[in-house]
Amino acid sequence: MYKVFVNDKPIILTTKVEQETYFKNYLLDTVQLGKVIKELNNTSLKEVRLIHKNEDKLLKKFLKKLPVVEAGGGKVYNKNGQILFIYRNDKWDLPKGKAEAKESIEETSIREVEEETGVKGLKITKPLETTYHIFKRNGKYKIKVTYWFEMTTTFSGNLWPQINEGITKVEWLDEVQAVQALENSYANIRLLI
Repeated sequence: MYKVFVNDKPIILTTKVEQETYFKNYLLDTVQLGKVIKELNNTSLKEVRLIHKNEDKLLKKFLKKLPVVEAGGGKVYNKNGQILFIYRNDKWDLPKGKAEAKESIEETSIREVEEETGVKGLKITKPLETTYHIFKRNGKYKIKVTYWFEMTTTFSGNLWPQINEGITKVEWLDEVQAVQALENSYANIRLLI
């Protein structure tokens, strides 16, 4: 099973057909994704489930439905156990960004965290969940696939929000502050924290 978010409403990729209640079922092979996105955005529907009989092909078939943008990001801990958050578009988020040509996804993740926050000396400690969400650019829907990594740093310098990317704040948040920030964040970020 996979979750692909349209804003904070999920499209669930699954092999199980269940009785529709707060959601609708569609067949993955024949679904009109534009219609599904519109339905999630404009109705009280809580989620959509796209059904395919072969679990191994769920994600591959779904990713053929729209152009894919690959990105990398980091859940960064400092020596005090605080997590690095950014504030963009009136929501708390984790630093991430689009992969550039000939760059590994690990390199993308480190570069994006540095660019968006000013934090240096990042070390990847382990991969985290991959998240999926649908967004609209220039009138066209795309799927962003974000590969996340847990990182550590001993950096103690100034934090610099990347203003030209719409980031207005960068902060180290402790566990209690992180939980509070997640109340004004994205569903796919809540999966990571």
